[in-house]
Order: sequence, then C-alpha cells, then structure tokens
Amino acid sequence: MPWCEDCAKYYTPNSVNTDGSCPQCGEILQLGEGAEHTHEEGGEVDESTPWHFKLMVVAVVTYLGWRLIQLFA
Repeated sequence: MPWCEDCAKYYTPNSVNTDGSCPQCGEILQLGEGAEHTHEEGGEVDESTPWHFKLMVVAVVTYLGWRLIQLFA
C-alpha cells in the first residue's frame, strides 16, 4: 500500500496519480512488497483469478452436476 511521508497517509493504488505520485503533495510514492503494478496506458490493476478460486468453481460445478444426476436417477 502506498505511503506518503509528507502527508503521513496511506493511499489505495487507485487513488494515486497515474505517474505514481501523491495526489496532494506530488511526492513519488513507493509501493510496498507484493503490491500490484499498474498498466501504463489505462491505470488498471493487472489482477488474475487465483488458482484456488478456479479449483473451487470446478469443485462446485462437479458437485452440483452429480447432485443433478442423483435427482433423476
């Protein structure tokens, strides 16, 4: 999470300027470890779906499919 020393404030990655500076004082903010990097053009955060969420979706679909088969059998 970006921290501004001059303002003594945390900012969300979406609230900083597109060049990574503080919206109030203009100081360049550094992102902490594990922070997401933004695209250069749109300022969108590059987030991919976690593998364990995909696994959970597959497990739920498999379970509900099996229950549907049991309903008619």
